[in-house]
Amino acid sequence: MRQITGLSNPTVKYLRALRDKKHRRREARFLAEGLRLLTDAREMGHLPETLAMAEGREPHPLLTTLIAEVEAAGGDVIELSEAALSKITGKDNPQAVCGVFAEFDTALDRIDRTRAPLFLVAQAMRDPGNLGTMLRTADAVGAGGLILVDDCADPFSVEAVRASMGAIFTVPLAMARWDEFVPWLRGGAGQLVAASLRDPHDYRGAPYAAPCFVMVGNESQGLPQAYEAECDLRVTMPMLGRADSLNAAIAGAVLAYEVLATLRD
Repeated sequence: MRQITGLSNPTVKYLRALRDKKHRRREARFLAEGLRLLTDAREMGHLPETLAMAEGREPHPLLTTLIAEVEAAGGDVIELSEAALSKITGKDNPQAVCGVFAEFDTALDRIDRTRAPLFLVAQAMRDPGNLGTMLRTADAVGAGGLILVDDCADPFSVEAVRASMGAIFTVPLAMARWDEFVPWLRGGAGQLVAASLRDPHDYRGAPYAAPCFVMVGNESQGLPQAYEAECDLRVTMPMLGRADSLNAAIAGAVLAYEVLATLRD
């Protein structure tokens, strides 16, 4: 195990740079923090290339196992001061461990539409917290994947990975433009569903069909009209208070569970 104390160490600078999208894209690497998240990754067959830990941390059997497997796979294990780890993660009270992972293949053909009856689609979702929530929802409902359409937030950002609570490692992820997604979807079985006020069904009891692709739009603008028109089914959820809409990720979760319940009946 290497020990690094200086904040100007090249390794510390490299890891810190992974918080920046440009550097992540160039290196095709991303950061993940926390023993629970890294353990989820290990259990799904993903080991970090570099494992960085705070000095003076409490011993833990899961961490001992993780260290052994990273070293056995030829990975780099380093021990850092808390100040260096804080600089890397951008948090004043960072997790005691973080890892560097290779980015995943996000091609559309990674999505197997026979894998599950339900899939989630996010269009132009800009908030990394919402994107992480979509990943957690996809994991929770057993979705076959999450497809990011158009210019979404970076799913490999520190914020999105943190918000996913490990789902970045459990949910197949794809990214595509709308003009790539539609031909792919129409090339096989698949019902496209979105919340909309355009000739909608009530979201309860709507005629959902598997495989069902539940799509949510941009947080502030929603889905473009042309995208809504492409949907096979449009549904609406009642707003009983003063708010006129739900948070995009929450709307996706509500719809996903309703679709799942309907398809199971």
